[in-house]
Amino acid sequence: MNRLPIQLLRPNARLPVRKTAGSVGFDISACLEAAAIIAPGETRMIPSGFAIALDPGFAAFIYARSGLGTKGIIPANCVGVIDSDYRGEVIVALKNTSNEAFTVNGGDRIAQMVVTRCELPELMLQDTLDETHRGGGGFGSTG
Repeated sequence: MNRLPIQLLRPNARLPVRKTAGSVGFDISACLEAAAIIAPGETRMIPSGFAIALDPGFAAFIYARSGLGTKGIIPANCVGVIDSDYRGEVIVALKNTSNEAFTVNGGDRIAQMVVTRCELPELMLQDTLDETHRGGGGFGSTG
């Protein structure tokens, strides 16, 4: 996928933008008519004002921006997933995990979107799985 079709849904919507040549994420800006205040512990749905058309076999993932994440402002579902057949507005559910209210203004960069190819394997039900050295060990089992 070398091109990503995008539709701006409102006059004040901004295209997602990569800020440096090495950035893998596109910054998403809030598309708001008025400021949104997110109280401590609250989650608010923040519109982006755009929709995308991903090719089959691709998905877009919505991640926190590191600058906001260190302030406790993160996507409510940790990582948002946009499937290839979704054509609605990209909405970012922001959660305030800090102890102070946080204000989002129109145009503020609120999250980042990473587009990637996704394998879509056929599931094969098995009675047993092959053995590995690690086996079923998890959650700190490797040291």
